[in-house]
Amino acid sequence: MSLAPRLDLRQSQSLVMTPQLQQAIRLLALSNLEVEGFIAEELEKNPLLEATVPDDEAPVIEREAPPERDAPAAADELVLVGEGTGEAALDVDLGAESFHHDSPADGGGGMDGALGVSGVSGPGAEDGPDFDSFAAADLNLADHLLAQAGLAVDGADLFIAAHLIDQIDEAGYLTASLLDIANRLGVPLARVEAVLAVVQTFEPTGVGARSLAECLTLQAREADRYDPCMARLIDNLDLVARGDMARLRRVCDVDDEDLADMIRELRGYDPKPGCRYGGEPTQSVVPDVYVAKAKGGWAVELNNATLPRVLVNRSYYQELSGGPQDKSSKAWLSDCLASANWLVKALDQRQRTIIRVATEIVRQQEAFFLHGVAHLKPMTLRQIADVIEMHESTVSRVTSNKYLHCARGLFELKYFFTSAIQSADGGEAVSAQAVKSALRALIAAESPKAILSDDTLVEMLNAKGFDIARRTVAKYREAMNIGSSVQRRRQKALEGS
Repeated sequence: MSLAPRLDLRQSQSLVMTPQLQQAIRLLALSNLEVEGFIAEELEKNPLLEATVPDDEAPVIEREAPPERDAPAAADELVLVGEGTGEAALDVDLGAESFHHDSPADGGGGMDGALGVSGVSGPGAEDGPDFDSFAAADLNLADHLLAQAGLAVDGADLFIAAHLIDQIDEAGYLTASLLDIANRLGVPLARVEAVLAVVQTFEPTGVGARSLAECLTLQAREADRYDPCMARLIDNLDLVARGDMARLRRVCDVDDEDLADMIRELRGYDPKPGCRYGGEPTQSVVPDVYVAKAKGGWAVELNNATLPRVLVNRSYYQELSGGPQDKSSKAWLSDCLASANWLVKALDQRQRTIIRVATEIVRQQEAFFLHGVAHLKPMTLRQIADVIEMHESTVSRVTSNKYLHCARGLFELKYFFTSAIQSADGGEAVSAQAVKSALRALIAAESPKAILSDDTLVEMLNAKGFDIARRTVAKYREAMNIGSSVQRRRQKALEGS
């Protein structure tokens, strides 16, 4: 065996994660709104891309059907060859069906096609005015308090009031120590306390309090209900929380009727007065997939209104490539064309993959769509992946950050994947969500005089056919933010007082 250096030529194969391949995988996990933002960035960078505006005619749509066994796995195929595969028709004729219309382009009666695959609305689409854009921004708590401070105090006191307001959190509570504020501003503590007393007279009542008891005290004084009995009740909020009525009667020196009246008054106060103002605007969830009942089956459609249709402007490419250009310009133009072609294919493949996964979810969970959560079946990502011949990780990405809208409401696609609970009679396993639904119904129907313990709940669930342990009942109850039997008994006692 020679130890001398030499050159060898060898062949090997490896999967290289190119930037485009990584981006194609990431696209699967994005919601329609996130993809819309990504497309907007690509439109700015690539002059060969353009978002088309839908015509007055019906959009170009396509029908989805159960995947055939000999068809390549769409998302996985994109990873390997970067190309999409065609899809067959779903087992439902939507030509005569009335379906959800998410834009004027979808309107005009029944659909001529079936399941939407590529988006049709984009910049310039005539969807009507966006009235949300005309809404004025909500007045936040700090601005509301500063406006009142400008009318109540002036000079140095206004500066102190502004500093105090800056230390009030979104719930309306003062979070800083008055002594620290006095030392920081170099003013006497008594003056800071005097200004705080003025701030505590502002709307909403209870703002500027340093504790829950002080917040309730301010509101009781405003309502002219702060008598010695109410003061003792507020000083003993821990007894109220425990529902210790006997001790509260002794502490407040009142009878049952007066105590019940005081507690009703106390329950009418706002423990977080600052939450009425400002805060982050509520973000509505936009569905990515629509599901509706149709003759002989189910219609599954992508939400085209949130996804513009992107095309490659080949005429502009011909115009640019036909003109004078140097080597670097030619390479840049070729890169733009390759990037544009890839994006169009990746988006088309993403939408086809979502439709395939959503269609299979609907098929396997048809009982849920017909009868409700009690009929939700246990299902795993692997079950869907095996049927549509994709990798489990691909199904996981497709179901991330995606929402499905149906007649029963809006659900995240991950909602349909639940663990299995064995049946008590040896029958078919049931979904954990179905057990939670049954548990919630039992607790909601319990009598205030007969609160159900976890052991009793286990027996009742076993009678319904759910083989479930006590610790599982406790875990599900806590996950749904339902208190224990002791906590519920105290809550019922307070409500009935």
